[in-house]
This record gives sequence, structure tokens and C-alpha cells, in this order.
Amino acid sequence: MTLNNDVRIPQLGFGTFQVDEKETQRVVEAALEAGYRHIDTAAGYYNEAGVGAALRASGLPREEVFLTTKLRNGDQGRDRAREAFEASREALGVDAVDLYLIHWPVPSKGLAGETWETFRELYEEGAVRAIGVSNFLPDHLAQLLAGADVTPAVNQIEVHPSFQQPQTQQASREAGLAVEAYAPIGQGADLELAPVTEAAEAHGVSPAQVVIRWHLQEGRIVIPKSATPERIVSNADVFGFELDEAQMSAISGLDTPERMFPDPQTADFTQFRS
Repeated sequence: MTLNNDVRIPQLGFGTFQVDEKETQRVVEAALEAGYRHIDTAAGYYNEAGVGAALRASGLPREEVFLTTKLRNGDQGRDRAREAFEASREALGVDAVDLYLIHWPVPSKGLAGETWETFRELYEEGAVRAIGVSNFLPDHLAQLLAGADVTPAVNQIEVHPSFQQPQTQQASREAGLAVEAYAPIGQGADLELAPVTEAAEAHGVSPAQVVIRWHLQEGRIVIPKSATPERIVSNADVFGFELDEAQMSAISGLDTPERMFPDPQTADFTQFRS
């Protein structure tokens, strides 16, 4: 996909949320070997060093792998954000990050605006190729955009069949942001829903492949995660079939208001280890 600043991002990526730091290098190497060329991590995952080690061990040219990381909530603020970015860049062992995200809006702290100024500076300096946000609801986006010289390229949010956030998706797209889905299969819970299993049987594929394909056809960037080598490979094998209109509609009809992750309106955890 092409972002709003003309940077190209692989629509299918590989997530590393809750991948143990001791296992990260092995898991990410397996993903790169399976063909993924977009790896998503975060300072708050404490596995950036493993991602960087896997990238170096793969032997792939740096420009062939799109790399995303995110700022911890406790590092928001003009000066702290720059220091945190430099720590992430060092842990990853790269000169530049392809996409850098504010991980949560943390409206109770009111620091998203000045944090974005530091992100803009990093972007203009070439330290990052694109900047964006994560977990920003429509009002958070509107507030940020009101004072921003650079529009975020991406809003990474929780999206899966049973929780789709249509208003947030619409507000993001109308403002020019690409929507990126995390927890895309609902941490496995959505794989047992009837429209998903029926489509999987019809196409002779797994329920996870169906849900990932649904995201792709809906135009979202999607970052499935697995530590199992077979599933890593299977989750990338989603380009040999296409869901029809009825199957797409049935899966889209599964939306509920029940999120699995914290509410961005109230989430204010620092993401620091205790």
C-alpha cells in the first residue's frame, strides 16, 4: 500500500506483541524466511533488540524490510520522546525506522501534541520514513490534527471480526490515514465464529487465513502474530483465494462493541517494567 507521504508499506506484516524477548530473534527470523517483509514491534514490548538481531541474521538488505516501532506511553513529551526514539533505534540497530507510532493517546496526560512535534522533527530529519499513531479514537485524531503540520500516515487500532471500530476507521481514512489492524484474529477467539469457519471450509483454508484475507480485502494493513512456525507460514499464505461478497458481508456483520484491549479514552499505563 502507498501511505499519504508516498512511502510504500507491505499490507501484510508480522506482529511481535507478547513475543518473549528470548524468543524474538527465532520467531522473527522464521517470519522473514516465510516471506514477511514488514515487522511490527514497540518499545513497550521489550523485544526490539531481538527484532534487530533477526534482521541482521537474515542477511536481507535493510531496504527490503519495513520496520515499525512505537513510543511507550511514559516516554511522551518533547524531550523524552526523542531520547526514547534514540534508544529504540539503538536497540534495533538501524539508521532509520520506517514507521514510528505514538502507541496510545493517553489523553489524561495531554502530551500527544508536543510528542507529535518531536515525531515531525524526526521525520524531517530522515530518522523515520513515516510517522503515525496507534489507538487514537476520532476525538484524539481531531485534536492532534488541529495543531499538526504533518498528518499521521497510519492509525494502528484493534480491529477483528467481533470488534471493528467503524467510526474510528472512517475518521482515520477521511483524514488520510491508513488503518492498520492489530489483534486481527481477535487473539484466536474470532476463529470459531460461524461465518469464518464456513468460509474456511468453502475455500479449503484455515479460519485464520479467512480473517486475514478479510482484512486485506477491506483495505487494511494487517499484522498477524504467531510463535508457531507452521502458523507463521500459513498466515502469510492468503493470496491464493478471494472471499466473495456474501462471505465478506457475513464476517463484517459480526461486529460488537466489545473490545479486548484497554479503552484509549482511559488507558494511561506507562508501559515501563515494574
